[in-house]
Amino acid sequence: MYLPSSLLFLASLPLGMAAGKGKGNGPKTGLHALAKRAGLKYFGSATDSPGQRERAGYEDSYAQYDEIMWKSGEFGLTTPTNGQKWLFVEPERGVFNFTEGDIVTDLAQKHGLTQRCHALVWHSQLAPWVEETEWTPEELRQVIVDHITEVAGYYKGKCYAWDVVNEALNEDGTYRESVFYNVLGEEYIKLAFETAAKVDPHAKLYYNDYNLESPSAKTKGAQRIVKMLKDAGIRIDGVGLQAHLIAESHPTLDEHIAAIKGFTKLGVEVALTELDIRLQTPANATNLAQQKEAYKNVVGACVQVCGCIGVEVWDFYDPFSWVPAVFPGEGAALLWFEDFSKHPAYDGIVEALTNRTTGGGKGKGKANLWKA
Repeated sequence: MYLPSSLLFLASLPLGMAAGKGKGNGPKTGLHALAKRAGLKYFGSATDSPGQRERAGYEDSYAQYDEIMWKSGEFGLTTPTNGQKWLFVEPERGVFNFTEGDIVTDLAQKHGLTQRCHALVWHSQLAPWVEETEWTPEELRQVIVDHITEVAGYYKGKCYAWDVVNEALNEDGTYRESVFYNVLGEEYIKLAFETAAKVDPHAKLYYNDYNLESPSAKTKGAQRIVKMLKDAGIRIDGVGLQAHLIAESHPTLDEHIAAIKGFTKLGVEVALTELDIRLQTPANATNLAQQKEAYKNVVGACVQVCGCIGVEVWDFYDPFSWVPAVFPGEGAALLWFEDFSKHPAYDGIVEALTNRTTGGGKGKGKANLWKA
């Protein structure tokens, strides 16, 4: 009988150390428990609404999927991958629909998972009426304030953190020319964070973007946003590194550490918010080994930098991944294959969470700083 390394490790722990938090499900083991023991706040997985988008047509998998997602103890946090985005929550101006976002929120509360919420202001998956209208600055300011007030207000008290502004930067660190930037310039970022802070003063407020996982011009652009908000006296609590990576050409451990430290030195927390690592399909032994190393590097970097507080994969089950639809010929980006067997990357994450180096690690004395 084969036992994964994670189970062998957990079997050696006292019950109190191996157990995670849950409601009525007994002691939990898995990635979340290992992450907390390593000093992180959580290990989580995003999830979409049943029957929607990537999940459509896979209804026969739901029972086994739900067992892992909600009951196994692998995950202590979740995010609705789509249900809280502008397109779905405000499809018409002033008309709000929280039905889809509530599906994940209600399941998270039922099973005792923390929730990250995503995303208040983003140029993509935006309701057409926002993009198609010729706005004056005054009108668009009101649209942003009204949207954040309604959406963040509705979910107030249910979100550990909000991705307040998502993907505002080009690869060279300049601002993306979205409808928001074209009308208001960088003022829209200040307005979004200022409004979110008023509406939900207890939620952590994040700037979230991809390709921030190693030092680059874009990383410097995100640092500029943090400094801009802090200089204006506007609260920003964290930066989300989406971490949509590529197995065959992934950053090194040292590159990840340098990027994370570049943000924590500015006085904000950091989280890996949408982690997946795609590879050329069909998967083979070589690129699965590269994927394992990539997962180990990025999770290990988070463990080793004080101020990196948690890791979330952008769903965990390969058939539910967004990757194949966007990157033809690539996929297998998550931790469970279609038959629900685990990628070697799962063990890479376990190694990252259990084999910390003492030099850069948080250490036992610091772990409680990020305790849920």
